[in-house]
Amino acid sequence: MSEQGADTVERPRGAHPDADTRRTPGLTGRRGAHIAGGAVIALLLVGAIVWWLHARRYDSTDDAFIDAHIVHVAPRVAGQIAAVFVNDNQSVSAGQLLAQIDVAPARARLQQLMAQQAQARTGITQAEAQIHASEAQYQQSLANLAAASAEATKAASDLRRYRALQAVTPQAVSQQQLDDAIAAARSAAAEERAARQQTHTAAAQVDTARAQLVSSQAALRSSAAGVRSSQLDFNYTSVYAPVTGHVAQRSVAVGNYVSAGTQLMAIVPLDLWVTANFKETDISDIRPNQPVRVHVDACPDADIRGHVDSIQRGAGQAFALLPPENATGNFVKVVQRVPVKIVLDRVPKNCVLGPGMSVEPRVSVR
Repeated sequence: MSEQGADTVERPRGAHPDADTRRTPGLTGRRGAHIAGGAVIALLLVGAIVWWLHARRYDSTDDAFIDAHIVHVAPRVAGQIAAVFVNDNQSVSAGQLLAQIDVAPARARLQQLMAQQAQARTGITQAEAQIHASEAQYQQSLANLAAASAEATKAASDLRRYRALQAVTPQAVSQQQLDDAIAAARSAAAEERAARQQTHTAAAQVDTARAQLVSSQAALRSSAAGVRSSQLDFNYTSVYAPVTGHVAQRSVAVGNYVSAGTQLMAIVPLDLWVTANFKETDISDIRPNQPVRVHVDACPDADIRGHVDSIQRGAGQAFALLPPENATGNFVKVVQRVPVKIVLDRVPKNCVLGPGMSVEPRVSVR
């Protein structure tokens, strides 16, 4: 058989003479697609591994915000606002005068108490003088008592001699002499009793004067305390900034009457930090002093560096007004959030930060 016949027998029926030539490029294309697909899968796998190795080094959350101890400024005394020296959002320094309450009522009260204090001092002076006078009278009454006692003793001795003499020699003492001696003894005894009573009275006057001195001294201490309290009230009419920061929520104006404790404004201090509520399953690797990069929504071009300060001992829901009671009813386990305090190392000057602003911290845990 000829070569042509052999070719005819080997070629399938209906096959085109160029079929083998056209099939070879198709096989090559599929093989290339498989290789390209495998390469893409390999690249995706490598990328996923690299991403996982990178992501496992960080813990992040979008449940975070800027926090601060906001200082609420309120007066300690009631009165009418005479002047306000700061505006909304103004920066203030600690000790700066913020507002002035009308000082006239406080000044009048202070002057009244100072007058009472001066009166108490005068009362002490008078009481001391009265003590000296009463003590002098007491000493005089003691002297009078001594003289009266001596006179009474002499009169009683004379009476005893007259009676003894009359008993021995009745003619030596007349009845008139005896009567005079009896009268003199009785008079001297009465004068002694009167002098003794005057001595008791003088002693009582000394005690009264000393009690008056104690009372005047107590009145002086009371008035002095009142003066100090009134002086404080007078000083409290000036409202000063307790911390350095920025004024917020100013609600006071000149002419308003305010009571003690009424909030006039708030001051946001410069000491800010981030409160980040991480899932309880994410805090196992978080430790104090770990570096943190904080993305601030208000300043998208300026990430802030910080570090972990502390982790709250307890989930946030445990400190709610009405904490959950899992012992009652049906229980569904929910992943809780645990507040983590992050201190900002440095805040960009052009980045305006304040409590409540949203941030996204990323903690480097490895």
